[in-house]
Amino acid sequence: MVDSAVALGRLSLRSPLIAAAGTVGSVYDFADVDAFRVYGAAVAKSVSHAPWPGRLAPRVASAGEGMLNGIGIQNPGIDQWRTDMPDLSALPVPVWGSAAGTDAAEFALVAKGLAAEGVQAIEVNLSCPNLEEGTMFALNPAAAGEVVGAVRAATDLPLGAKLSPNSEDIVAVARAATEAGADFVVLTNTVWGMGIDLETRAPKLSGVVGGYSGPPLKPIALRCVWEVAAALDVPIVGCGGIRSGTDVVEFLMAGASAVELGTVHFAEPRAGKRILRETEAWCRQAGIGSLRELTGMAHGRE
Repeated sequence: MVDSAVALGRLSLRSPLIAAAGTVGSVYDFADVDAFRVYGAAVAKSVSHAPWPGRLAPRVASAGEGMLNGIGIQNPGIDQWRTDMPDLSALPVPVWGSAAGTDAAEFALVAKGLAAEGVQAIEVNLSCPNLEEGTMFALNPAAAGEVVGAVRAATDLPLGAKLSPNSEDIVAVARAATEAGADFVVLTNTVWGMGIDLETRAPKLSGVVGGYSGPPLKPIALRCVWEVAAALDVPIVGCGGIRSGTDVVEFLMAGASAVELGTVHFAEPRAGKRILRETEAWCRQAGIGSLRELTGMAHGRE
């Protein structure tokens, strides 16, 4: 029997699997998908203070083995989001909120609203690649630290800073976020990408450049996890291209304590069940009794 429970800072999760924001709606949309019961948590789609309309269609496109998206964080705003949400305690999985904003003050306001609704943790989305204006917070350590600090002052909930593989120095950004009060970091979000529709002879996305996700992202995200784990003592959630149990094992060995599943949900909504089963099967064959043993193993840690 393999013990699948893991610790992520001050959070205890029944499994290392977390459903990534933007891939399971507001979580309650997928509440009848019984595979949620094998997840340690699920992150609701990012929400801002005022409603954001998002980008015009087309907003999603295939790109080889991966996917391009340029949604623009369409959302109803935190007040309407709270009105629409059911009792979170009735859902079959712990729910985390995801805060978005155009400045530190807005992130803090959203965090207060998420906390009031009863989420168990907040992901600070510093790394959305397809907003229309401004520079991604996750590309600048000082900007990332300012946002996390504002959110930390607004709530006592566990905070995760979701960072970007586009960063020139992801260790520096992770350090700034941690020093500002993040309890853990999420590595990573999508990379910038674009595609051309040969029939229309136009970009595949209305915003031209969007986020590229899926299996090709895995080596990039894994590198980010490795670098941060080697440099900092901070809990890590690995995210990027995970679609099998052996992918999970790699991320944990690289230094992650948990992982987020994202794009795989679009093709296989119940992927979590299969992936956890595969992870546990690998552990049994390798003589590993607990998934916690895997974290940092490739760094030579006991």
